[in-house]
Amino acid sequence: MFARGDASFLYPIIDTGVCSAAGQDPAAVADACLAGGARILQLRDKTGSSAAFLALADRLAQRVRSFDALLVVNDRADIARLSGARGVHVGQDDLDIADVRRIVGSAAVVGISTHDEAQIDAALDTDATYVAVGPIFGTATKDTGYSARGLDLIRYAANRGKPIVAIGGIALDRVQSVLEAGAAGLAVISDLLATGNPEARTRDFITRLAK
Repeated sequence: MFARGDASFLYPIIDTGVCSAAGQDPAAVADACLAGGARILQLRDKTGSSAAFLALADRLAQRVRSFDALLVVNDRADIARLSGARGVHVGQDDLDIADVRRIVGSAAVVGISTHDEAQIDAALDTDATYVAVGPIFGTATKDTGYSARGLDLIRYAANRGKPIVAIGGIALDRVQSVLEAGAAGLAVISDLLATGNPEARTRDFITRLAK
């Protein structure tokens, strides 16, 4: 994904808890996003066992390969390596980027979450592939401990050498403003499930990104 130099991209996050609350199977949602045109997915499981997380990561890693897509595992570099996923995303309290790369290798995609200017500055000095910024708008899917950051934080991070992924309350009607602020990627969770048809919603996002 990042090696292709895409100008902008949709980055669905398959959160097992959010999927469960919406009455949808995470693997089915992942398949729908891939069928809708997404070529990078993040798998997040904050509540299940390590065994269940690995089993789902194994399944999704096989599926993304058939679409020439990329799977990123949230937090767990060990799960990423065992499943053959080609990416890891970490937060401020997780392993640092250098330690993640010791586990998954130099070729892996590694992203890091940031929530303020100091964290962005530090992340840009690491070997991270991309920097996620947020929550841009209000979100109920993850308690980051931070209020909505707004578009100015994207502007602060953008055009400084790494792709910026915006996250937090990203909805279809906000795509243009987020792109104009300088985001390369849009991480979306709840809005892809809002209509009950994640494949069609994924297509809607990708169509909007292409305008």
